[in-house]
Amino acid sequence: MKIHEYQARQLLADAGIPVPSGTMVTTVDAANEAAKSLFDAGATLLVVKAQVHAGGRGKAGFVKLCRTPDEVNEAATFMFGNKMVSVQTGPEGLEVTKVLIADGVDIASEFYLAITTDRATGANALIASSEGGVEIETVAHETPDAIKHVRINPLAGLQPYQAREMAFNVGFTGKQVGQATNIMLKMSKLVEETDASLAEINPLIVTPATDEHPDGQVLAIDAKFDFDDNALFRHKNLQEMFDPSEENESEIKAAQFGLNFIALDGNIGCLVNGAGLAMATMDIIKMHGGSPANFLDVGGAATLETVSEAFKIILSDDKVEGVLVNIFGGIMRCDVIAEAIVAAAKEVSFSVPLVVRLEGTNVDAARDILIAAQSELPTMQTATDLEDAAEKVANAVLVASA
Repeated sequence: MKIHEYQARQLLADAGIPVPSGTMVTTVDAANEAAKSLFDAGATLLVVKAQVHAGGRGKAGFVKLCRTPDEVNEAATFMFGNKMVSVQTGPEGLEVTKVLIADGVDIASEFYLAITTDRATGANALIASSEGGVEIETVAHETPDAIKHVRINPLAGLQPYQAREMAFNVGFTGKQVGQATNIMLKMSKLVEETDASLAEINPLIVTPATDEHPDGQVLAIDAKFDFDDNALFRHKNLQEMFDPSEENESEIKAAQFGLNFIALDGNIGCLVNGAGLAMATMDIIKMHGGSPANFLDVGGAATLETVSEAFKIILSDDKVEGVLVNIFGGIMRCDVIAEAIVAAAKEVSFSVPLVVRLEGTNVDAARDILIAAQSELPTMQTATDLEDAAEKVANAVLVASA
């Protein structure tokens, strides 16, 4: 599960990590009121930031620095009135329904800081770089030596000496080192307490030197958190942060029925049981010139209800021009699956090509069921194996679209 930046900033602040003050608003009028409060409190620079689950906001014009109330009004009006289009949203863009109005700060230097799982070791890793404020993927590609990381012991946690050494390694100096070390330790504890799969501060900044802070202050001015869905039952406060308006509607609906669904850009819908089999199905569709429209895993205990819902979700995508059902019956018998497919297909009323491949327990009985239903489901074809299924559905879609 992802959360918005304003929510991530609040988590950091609650953990004792210094974050500039800010307010989330949902209207232009509320943005103007928030700006007035901040300016009246002594702010001379505000930042207006669209709250969407996508990166590239700055380049898209949805992060604005404002020095007057009129500039805030103009920025908020623009953001609420336009969809944000970036490299991560696609050409359709995202509607902006929430905007953060926050204190702006002068920046002397920027750093990157994150904690996520290192797949090679199976443990969390602390990652930091002196090149903050930019996409970390670009840094990794162009200057990989600028990224430092250290493994976090899953039992002992991040140790103070590890955090301090990391602070020195990425270029913090003087009293900045102690501040950065403190932030790293608190961030590590926060990740552990919330079951976060990713915690990212980009940028972690140092302010210019002042009489009060001769080495500057280390502050988190942007943050991103992802959480392990399987652990959310332990965190009611995090569940309440979920914003369904930022998620794919079909993916939310699928989750309600225990279906693992991810929308893609192709035209062949896939209904499969098992994540590995689903990936193989998508690959072989591509090999035969087709393009998968989704990843959909119905799991190992598919029922008439779940199969019917899976069909409805697949066919709700206007791009779908054909459907491939690929089921391996292990604990679940193939004849039960076949009955569910036939009943669901009748309920949904198929008009696009449907190719069904079944293998496993009671497969012969299942094939008899499908053959008997052929007259009622004229767009359905059966396949003997996965290769045959992929070839048939790709060809059927090609013919139908010709």
